Amino acid sequence: MNRGPWPLLIGLLLGVVGGLTYAWAIDPVEFVGSSPAALHSDVQADYLTLIASAYAATGDLPRAQVRLGLFPGPDAAETLGALAQARLASGRPASEAQALALLAGDLGVRPSPPPGLTPRIATVVPIASPTITRTPSPRPSPTVTLTPGAPFQVDRRELECDATLRVPRIRLLVLDAAGQGVPRIEVLVLWDTGQDHFYTGLKPELGNGYGDFTMSEGVTYTVRLAESGALVTGVETEPCVDESGGVYPGSWWLVFVQPPQP
Repeated sequence: MNRGPWPLLIGLLLGVVGGLTYAWAIDPVEFVGSSPAALHSDVQADYLTLIASAYAATGDLPRAQVRLGLFPGPDAAETLGALAQARLASGRPASEAQALALLAGDLGVRPSPPPGLTPRIATVVPIASPTITRTPSPRPSPTVTLTPGAPFQVDRRELECDATLRVPRIRLLVLDAAGQGVPRIEVLVLWDTGQDHFYTGLKPELGNGYGDFTMSEGVTYTVRLAESGALVTGVETEPCVDESGGVYPGSWWLVFVQPPQP
């Protein structure tokens, strides 16, 4: 008896549903250790902005130069200056353009300030020789940088001394204004010689807004939500002592919270 095309269509539908379930829920693809040169131009722009934001928080120019060395292009300063203009023109937070312009200027190129930005003015101090010394502007604390108006803010940063954690991790929780976990938030992680990212919600048994990243000892990390200006710098392993006096590397617990709407 001819049953028509229905068995074939039902089988095809079940196959598609099964494949999507496996790919999104059971074994989602995670891209790690990607070279910046292999990233899409939009993602490269996000990482360059993250480097500039970290520099604005720490003032560590050699570290910023090492990080910029991971990206292709002969003139990083010109690239950063152009990106500062583009970020502001596209409606991104003014703090991003300011950080990019600051780093571009300290690399040796002083781009014209984007419209709406106050240019960073050097302080000239006359001395005996004809040399001019520029007094750098004060830097904010290297611990946490918050961008006013960002969709999320850093609410907590705590060292975790938990001997049951076999390896040190950056453990992160993202909550909305109602205190509920937010899944599928991309988290950017940057260090001197590389970059990576991960997403919240892939371990729902630990919370919809939970995500984690394995740390290496001796490496200093910068952590930022991809669509937020909230930034945590200087994240590195710290020694913890167990009950028997043994020393082991601790983990970090970071909480990002969406402020209530006014």
